[in-house]
Amino acid sequence: MAAAAPGHHLTTIALPDLADVAFSFLHAMWWLAVHWYVAVPLVLLGWTVWEAILRKLAAKASAERCALTVTPAGYFDPDEERIWRQGVSVLHAGNAMPWWAPKRSRSVRIRLRSDEHHPLAYQLEGPPGAAKYLQTSPFGQDVSITPADRRGAGDDAREFVMRGELLLHGNPATWMRKVPLDPDPLQPLVDAVSALKAGLGDLVEVSIDLQSVSRWTLRMQQLKIVQRKKAIEQRETFAASRSAALAHSSVRSLVSGAHHQERAPMVVPAGRFDRDKALGRLARDTDMARVQILIRCASNSEERARALRAQVCASFKVFGKEVRWSPRGLRILGWTWGCDQWPLVKGWQQRWDSGQLRPARSNVATLSELAGLLKPPTKHCRLPLLAAQLPTFTADDASQLLLQGAVMEADGTRRLIATNEAETLFEIGLGKAGGGKTERALAQAIMVAHAGGGLLYVDPHRDSWNRATRYLAHPGIIDRIQVIDLNPGTDTQPVGAWNLLDMSTGRSRSDVVSAVVDGLAAGMKWDDTSTPRGLTILTSCVQALCALNDRICHEGAPRAQATVFHIRPLLTDTAFRDSVLAAVRGRISDDAVAWWRTVFPTLSPDAFGIILNPLTRLADNPTYFAFLGQPVSRFDLRTAMDTRRIVWVCTAGNSPVDRLVSSLIAHELLRAGRSRRDTPPEGRAPFRAYLDELITIAGNAPESTAAMFEDLRKFGVRVHGMSQSLSRLPQSVRDALLQNASTLATTTGSRKVVSDMTQEWGERPGADQVMALPRFQHYALFTVGGQRIGPVKVQGIHLDDDLKSLARGAKQVSKLVDAAHGAAGSAPLARQAERAAGQLTRVKEHCAAVSLTKDPRPSGAAAAGSTSPGSSTGNWNEVT
Repeated sequence: MAAAAPGHHLTTIALPDLADVAFSFLHAMWWLAVHWYVAVPLVLLGWTVWEAILRKLAAKASAERCALTVTPAGYFDPDEERIWRQGVSVLHAGNAMPWWAPKRSRSVRIRLRSDEHHPLAYQLEGPPGAAKYLQTSPFGQDVSITPADRRGAGDDAREFVMRGELLLHGNPATWMRKVPLDPDPLQPLVDAVSALKAGLGDLVEVSIDLQSVSRWTLRMQQLKIVQRKKAIEQRETFAASRSAALAHSSVRSLVSGAHHQERAPMVVPAGRFDRDKALGRLARDTDMARVQILIRCASNSEERARALRAQVCASFKVFGKEVRWSPRGLRILGWTWGCDQWPLVKGWQQRWDSGQLRPARSNVATLSELAGLLKPPTKHCRLPLLAAQLPTFTADDASQLLLQGAVMEADGTRRLIATNEAETLFEIGLGKAGGGKTERALAQAIMVAHAGGGLLYVDPHRDSWNRATRYLAHPGIIDRIQVIDLNPGTDTQPVGAWNLLDMSTGRSRSDVVSAVVDGLAAGMKWDDTSTPRGLTILTSCVQALCALNDRICHEGAPRAQATVFHIRPLLTDTAFRDSVLAAVRGRISDDAVAWWRTVFPTLSPDAFGIILNPLTRLADNPTYFAFLGQPVSRFDLRTAMDTRRIVWVCTAGNSPVDRLVSSLIAHELLRAGRSRRDTPPEGRAPFRAYLDELITIAGNAPESTAAMFEDLRKFGVRVHGMSQSLSRLPQSVRDALLQNASTLATTTGSRKVVSDMTQEWGERPGADQVMALPRFQHYALFTVGGQRIGPVKVQGIHLDDDLKSLARGAKQVSKLVDAAHGAAGSAPLARQAERAAGQLTRVKEHCAAVSLTKDPRPSGAAAAGSTSPGSSTGNWNEVT
């Protein structure tokens, strides 16, 4: 017993009574209440120290952040599942930080930026450890993710900056509006910033900071909502019970009178409490996020910055329903106390600079509600065209830019747009007659001419020449322009000069032979399979006449050269043939000599019909006979390319002979372009070719036309083709156009015709939209900076309105026309035809004269001048 007493005494001291503990606690609380002036500073000091520690740790954790630019493809169209997965990935990325990092620094920022360079750039920013989550996107190959270039971050300084923050207002348990993905939920924001003015320094940035909600925070909100809901239901139940009791008492009084037995009042039982229904969107905790939305609008104009902030805030109303995004601040009698005023501005700026997240407690949303913000703009979003994307055309930059049309800006202004000349290689313009495709090409060609560039314009109507002369009659253009008009109305109208066999230009004989044979064969649709004999005869004739012209030019008599029309007497006139072959002895190869000596005599006259027929039809046309029958050619596209000359060719029509001549011109363009391989790439001056009514050329020479759109890019030649219908072009030409075109444009037309282009664009726009285009408007797809822009709705250029400052009077126009005809070697049709008719006599006279004289070159040099390495050094008489 004596030993147990001390043990009992120790137990009493170690474990005080519960009453003593409660009394001590109440005494301490009473002391703190009485001496509050001591407790409050201690609490404030502790909170200040703790906040300072958190801020220091948060600043250290936020010192380094990664930034990634997400660029969507033109076909980007994600579904809800992929967007949800992207949101989950973003929330996980925010936690990729050291264990000591405060919660406020564990966030990922979605930055939407609109400035003079981007209509709406989409960036992801987060801690360095978040890069591995953010670089692997559920969107896959539909987006490209690259490190953001932060070198331009210092250019954000503007004179005026307006700040804003959005808070969720309303019942936190209710849902925001479910915004469909088509149209894009970002479209209101894009529309709000579509009227940015680069000249005023307009800039809009929206930062959406996301962080996963902790379970403790979510449970506290759920508890508050449940308690509030229960309290409401209890009040409603009490009110219902009281009303029922009063009604019961009144009825009893009426029935039993004043003396009735009192009973217990009726109690209405409370309804069954549905927790999930009460919690609404907060019932689940798997995809909840804390959201902080900061807005920064800057400009060199205060009113512009203020208006932009208001428009951006209004754009988020698309997400509002019972709960909505509203700007933070107070508004009293037109005066606003918000994020630009003390004391909010300092905290706002600190969160903006560091990326830390400290939103209002109500800013909690599900990933499905934020789906429209978790992805970059999709294909359903209509982005505005900025000058950085599609440059503004100015006359000062005409040498680097190519005029394409005009667009209407969001503020109603009309802006001339252009593409970079160096990367606008091939263009195709489609549409109905009179729709504006020729007017657009004409305006472009005029500006190229004024910029000092060289060009070829093939005009099958001559209308464009008559329309363009007013705008080309300038001193810098008159000296380098020539026109070849194949539509003379009378014998006094001028016609140019082109000798297909001209050797006075210094071209190699093999080049001339292959150009003439290939051009005629392409125009007549010959090939080695269908017409091998015709090609052989034609090649032998051209070889002999080119050798003759080569000798004539070396003897200093280029005006005695043979033309393509002298192939007929070479085949049918024995005396002329003998004189030509005698004059070219030693200048053609042994194989050619053997062919004339052994094969030609065995040919029947019927074999020549395939060659004589097209030549006879050409000769029967007075214009073509005069044009192609001149001894010295002034139509030289290679020289025009190298010297930046302007060549305007007005072809005649669409008959078989007309198409043959057009084919020869097209093949000459191809030959001249390919011949620039002897010039270093940096020495090849850009040269543009405009081919109106492309079908007139492509129909007779599809392979040559297709080769233009495939090969000429390498030699500094750019081609612009125009046609009323894509389906009328040969398949090879169509494939080459669609594959290599830098610009695709179409005006209005029939559904069948425009569908070919809209299908190429993926029906965006559709055929109905293209058909509804008014005159002189078109949809166009451009290539700028290596990126496809559009299709964009573009207004056409009107020469009378947009280029009226370049128009000149009749006197200057007359001077231009005379100079252009003179540069082309033009003379009245009657005189040119007379000269062409007498050219055979001059050739015969010269052949007779040279047969009696020795070749002006030494025998070795004569052999070297032959096109074949096996050319003979003897003379014709010795061989025969």
